Amino acid sequence: MQFGISTSCFYPALTECAVRILAKEKVPATEMFINSFSELNPVYLRQLKEVLDHGGTRILSVHPFTCGLEPMLFFGEYRRRFEDGLELYKRYYEAAAILGAKYLVLHGDRKESALPEETYFERFAELDAAGRPYGIRLAQENVARCRSGSLSFLKNMKQALPDAAFVLDVKQARRSGEDWREIVEALGSSLCHVHISGASGTEDCLSLLEGDFPLEKFLGTLKKNGFAGGVILELYRQNYGEYGELLASLHKMEQAAAQLEK
Repeated sequence: MQFGISTSCFYPALTECAVRILAKEKVPATEMFINSFSELNPVYLRQLKEVLDHGGTRILSVHPFTCGLEPMLFFGEYRRRFEDGLELYKRYYEAAAILGAKYLVLHGDRKESALPEETYFERFAELDAAGRPYGIRLAQENVARCRSGSLSFLKNMKQALPDAAFVLDVKQARRSGEDWREIVEALGSSLCHVHISGASGTEDCLSLLEGDFPLEKFLGTLKKNGFAGGVILELYRQNYGEYGELLASLHKMEQAAAQLEK
């Protein structure tokens, strides 16, 4: 497993500011949030990667700021909009390739959608296939406000698309009323990436520092089910105080992982 801190933890600070902090602290890995269209500029992206490379920080995944538009872009009835959206997401795939990432994270359709699951899975497969020439895989994240917040939906998706990749967000699972253990066991080695909250914690943002999350059990369950991806801290800026809290949470994850190896 690899452990890291998402650039989203520093939002609304500019992405390059987040990158400088991660590199300075030599954080091992990150998920890069693209927060505006201008941040898809290849020159800008190469500058970010150069800074992170200098600090030894590996970029595991990219998260698009247009995730809120995905129901309209990809899961509606207007084919031309899907095709235009696909061209937009090819820019994210290109960005991920420049940054050396492996995955682009998808939220997907809203949970109230009447689109047949079979059609959703077909659209996902088409989007995923578009990333292959760039060496990037599309990864479905469980999100409470989306169809992917449902464990039964995730199970059906895995059955329909055995090669699909998935992202587990522990906070979103809690918001959806789903048990992270069941999600890990259902997705198994199809799970490629994990978002976990840390620092001080809030009502739906479990704390690593205060010890109210079974971290060693969590990592052990991931390992038992064939997980070998990245576990990335992702929380809102108001959920912690000093940047040192992020680093302390990161170190706690690394220490828990080390205990599993003993």
